[in-house]
Parts: sequence; C-alpha cells; structure tokens
Amino acid sequence: MLVIAVTGAQTQALVPLFDYPVRDTCVCVGPDGTYYLTGTTGHPTWWNVNEGIRIWKSKDLKKWDAMGLVWSIEKDSTWQKVKVDKDGKKSADSAIWAPELHYLKGTYWLTYSMNYGGTGILKSTTGKPEGPYVDIKKDGPLTGDIDASLFADDDGSVYFVWQDGKVAKMKEDMSGLAETPRHVGRVGFEGAFITKINGRYHLISAEFTNHADKTQTYDCMAASSENIYGPYSERYLVLQSGGHNMLFKDKQGQWWSTFFGNDVKAPFKERPAILKVEIGKDNRIKPVVGGGK
Repeated sequence: MLVIAVTGAQTQALVPLFDYPVRDTCVCVGPDGTYYLTGTTGHPTWWNVNEGIRIWKSKDLKKWDAMGLVWSIEKDSTWQKVKVDKDGKKSADSAIWAPELHYLKGTYWLTYSMNYGGTGILKSTTGKPEGPYVDIKKDGPLTGDIDASLFADDDGSVYFVWQDGKVAKMKEDMSGLAETPRHVGRVGFEGAFITKINGRYHLISAEFTNHADKTQTYDCMAASSENIYGPYSERYLVLQSGGHNMLFKDKQGQWWSTFFGNDVKAPFKERPAILKVEIGKDNRIKPVVGGGK
C-alpha cells in the first residue's frame, strides 16, 4: 500500500504495471488509442551505461506488451556516441536518462538526456512510435542539464521543458529553440514537467524531503500559474515517494500520474505504475483515494 501525505493520510493500493526495471515512467496516448510507456532502463548499470530507449504498449492500461529497443545509443547515436576506454570497455557516461514520448504535429517525439551530457529531442520519421528516430540536432545537445520534456499549448505552440523548471518555446518546425530559455520557477531540483488543466499551467518537479525519522523521500512537488512563464504559486506536495513523474489524460478523460518508486517509503522500487489524480477546487493536484492501478 502506498501512503500519500497530501492533506492528511490518504491510501491507494498501488502495484507495478509489469515486472521490469523502469525509472522516470512516462505514458503517452497515441492517436490510435494505444497507450505507450517509456522511461529509464538498463538496470543495474543505468546510471552509467545503458542501451538506449525502450517502449511498451497497451490498449487498456492493464496488459502491456514490449515493443523493444526503438533507439540505440550504439547504432543510432550522433553526438551521444558510446565512449570506449583504452581497454575497449564502454565508459561510464553512455546512458540515456528519463526519455519521454510525446505525440505532436502528426508524429512521435522522444525527449531525452544523456547522463550529465545535455538534453535532446528525437523525431519519428514514420509517424510511428517505433520510429525510426532522428535527432533534431545531430551536432550536440539542445540544452545543458538533464530531464527533458515537451508541452503543447492550446494555440499549438510547443515548449521544451527541462531540469528544474527551465522553459523555452520551440520553433514551429521543431528544429530547435525559438527563444532564450527562461527559468520559470524552482518547484523541485529535477524532473520538470508542465501540463495544462482547466486553463491553468501546472509545473511538477521532483524533490528530496528529509523526515523526522531520518528517512528521505523522493517526492512529486507542484505549483500552478495562469501563464506558462509564471509567476507560479507556492509549491506543495502532490505525491510522497512519487518523484520524477508526469501526468496524462486517458481516453475517458481521467487524469493519471506515473510512478516508479525511489525510496524506502515507496511500496516498491524502480517499477512502472500509475495512479489516478484530480484537480481540487484550490487548483491543486491530488491523488484519488483508491485510484491506484
């Protein structure tokens, strides 16, 4: 059972969607009504070396099928080439972290970060989630830092979001940034993600919280604003142990948060999961009691 401290103790039954090591879980709803899931993979060396980006698919958020490796560092990389030491072994800086899948402008896009090597965006050349994918910037990272995401506003404008609340509007053709990046607000130190609900922008990020019992949790924090550039409200706790998550709306209009578990208070560690969330009258995101999946 997952105990979520929001406005008092709330409990949801939460179990992994499937038994495979995944961090930084992301779910995207495709135009075909299929749900696609990705995240950091490559256990147990994923902090230093992994193979690239894997995707799973589901029609009902219950049964998930592996689509396999859709982008390989070894075969598909440009500036992210696998580095090899003098003994012929892969170096400790050839891992993709926190990929997110987004469907925009008639095709799929994968945002990603190399471990402390910068961020980038991959575009599916076929309009299919399995790709093949090409990098929009082959000669180096799009930005520095880590943890990349995309947000599409109601007017069709697309924004690149990363690290701890850095935002920049994309060019209309998605070939690069159209403006100087702005830091719109520090809600957490990493895992920034923006979505819009009921006309209001919600910025979520991950933050470590130290507790009186000397434990530490990796939490989802949030703030909201009437403008994508802010100012954002005072931050608040959404999900204890739910850090580096994102929100998506299912085919029935229900909002969900992703989850993976990263601390001793989580019900499990490093497995993909989702739970229902809602927006309260105070414009705050909160978990739906009994809404785990």
